[in-house]
Parts: sequence; structure tokens; C-alpha cells
Amino acid sequence: MAHWKNWTRRALGGLVAMVVATSAAEAARCGNDAGGFQAWKAEFAQEARAAGIGNRGLQALAGTAYATKTIHADRNQKSFKLTLDQFMQRRGANTIISKGRSLKRQNAQLFAAIERSYGVPPGVLIAIWGMETGFGSFLGNSNIVSAVATLAYDCRRSDFFTRQLLAALTLVDRGALSANAVGAAHGEIGQTQFLPVNVVRYGVDGDGDGRIDLIRSRADAMASTANFLRGHGWRPGAGYQPGQPNFGAIQGWNAAGVYQKAIAIIAAEIDGG
Repeated sequence: MAHWKNWTRRALGGLVAMVVATSAAEAARCGNDAGGFQAWKAEFAQEARAAGIGNRGLQALAGTAYATKTIHADRNQKSFKLTLDQFMQRRGANTIISKGRSLKRQNAQLFAAIERSYGVPPGVLIAIWGMETGFGSFLGNSNIVSAVATLAYDCRRSDFFTRQLLAALTLVDRGALSANAVGAAHGEIGQTQFLPVNVVRYGVDGDGDGRIDLIRSRADAMASTANFLRGHGWRPGAGYQPGQPNFGAIQGWNAAGVYQKAIAIIAAEIDGG
């Protein structure tokens, strides 16, 4: 399984360095409502060009709209305040386990190849896949570039999402992401919901077709997820329940404790089934 071409990693490193080097006085001014978004885009386009974004990426930025749905979602993330049992029930854990076992059998060759390459067993990947998008059945309904641009403009987490926006524009610039691509409310991409920076860092061509497509390719999405976990310290053959060595890699996937524990529980049921 070939990893993403080196130019993407070099490009992202350069872009992140440019962002860090930009002083607060030079940065486009953030805002907390739609009023200043168009002016911010014009300012940010200058920063993006200076960071190496080309015409295709700049056109994608120019075509973005303020994503009210994204702001609403960002301010109302309530499911992570549930107890573990409530969270498991709301996310349909039993259904994920049942369907996950079936998908493991149907895709045995793919998951075996991924485990040989990355040391990650099928259950963990399938649990994430099921939890994130219902096994690819719903990837979101937000324009990815608009969502990330809105969050880069929004003052709450502007620095974090500025890096995500530059990565997304790089992907558009290189033809790896359509300016019209649809994902989740925070700009997550594909069947396991990668943020743009992580597509660049961990994206893998799992099906060997010469490109990385986390939206349409099951193999790319699963291999990339395994590569992410390996990049966060996954140790082949070690356990992944709370307190075991690989639970830390699962924590790298999502910061919410109930989410982390749910992945571990569901994965163990799939791997044991």
C-alpha cells in the first residue's frame, strides 16, 4: 500500500510553518458572525497565496459561503455529555457490532492485508467506520471547504482551523479534493471522517489505484485510519482496552472519553465475533 506522495507532506509542512510565522497583526481578523466573512476571505486569500496556495485553491476559497450549520453544530456538541451506556445506545452500538461482524467477513482479505501492514485488527477500524458514518452510509451534508473556512474565520478555534483550511486548499489545489466535496459539519472528509490535515499526514492509497480517495474508496479509508492509529503509537499485538497500550492511539482519534470507550468495546465485540 503506497503512502501519500512526499510533496503533500512537504507542502503541508511549509504551509503550517507559514501560519505559525504570521503575526497576529498580519493575520486576517476573525469574527463571530457572518458579517465580516467576505472581508476576511479577501484578507485570508493573500495569506494563502503567500503560503503557496495556487489558483485552484484560491478559487475554492473565493467560492465558500459562511456555514451557519457548522457554527450551530460547533456550539451544540451535546452527545459527548451522555453516560457511556446512553452514548452506546444513541449511537446504535448493537447494530454496529452486528453489521460490523458481517463486513469483517465480507472484506476479510482487505482487513488481513491492513493488519499485516499496520498491526491494527479489523474490529477497531470497523468500529470507527460504523461510529463515524454508519459504514459510509452518511458522510455529511456540508460543503467541506466552506465549513473549514467558516471555522478558520470564527474566533473560537481560528488557529486550529486555519491549519485545516490551508490543508484543504492544498488538497483542492492538487486535485485531491473537489471544491464541491461534501462532508461533515466541521469539514471532516470521507468514510471515517478525517480532517484535512490528517488526510495529508496519514492518507494512504489502499486500493493501489494511484490516488487517495477517502470518500469513495473503502480500502483507502480503512488503510488511512490504520495509518493514523499507527502514527499515534499503535503497537501490533497489544491490547486496546482502557489501560492497555493501544488505548492511547484510540484516544488520539477522538478526545471524548465516552467515544474512546465505545470504540474499544465495540471493536472487541467485532474482533471476538
